[in-house]
Amino acid sequence: MEKIVQTAGRDQLGNFAKDFAHFNDDVLFGENWNNTDINLKTRCIITVVSLVSQGIVDSSLKYHLQNAKNNGVTKSEIAAILTHNAFYAGWPKAWAAFNLAK
Repeated sequence: MEKIVQTAGRDQLGNFAKDFAHFNDDVLFGENWNNTDINLKTRCIITVVSLVSQGIVDSSLKYHLQNAKNNGVTKSEIAAILTHNAFYAGWPKAWAAFNLAK
């Protein structure tokens, strides 16, 4: 597995919120996303479901949908995941997620 390196925190917030940037880049993406106890495809699915369940359908969901695709989650799997999650997280949240996913 290629090591995941993230710089978005430092790039966007480094001068304003150095600690947050560090936790985002080095801990969340550096340590958590590089942990091999869960494969990347499963980790991507968990992340998409978590974001949709919270109603977060902004650029972060768009990023994680693309990341899921890049890590082997197919179009039909995304559709099935969002449909399944709609029954638990809410129909409007699923609609919003589908608008980004398609």
